[in-house]
Amino acid sequence: MDSQYTAVIKQEDGRWIGWIEEVPGVNCQERTREELLETLRMTLTEATDLNRRYSREP
Repeated sequence: MDSQYTAVIKQEDGRWIGWIEEVPGVNCQERTREELLETLRMTLTEATDLNRRYSREP
């Protein structure tokens, strides 16, 4: 199952910042846009994996 998420990204004070609208806590900051997108992908994967594990616990 492929899920789609909304990444909000912008540049502020020479740094790129971004977050995923649908998942609280998934926010990152990097030097380049490409680094930011990769970090957001990794952080989103970790967050969804963790949420999935918690939802399966008794």
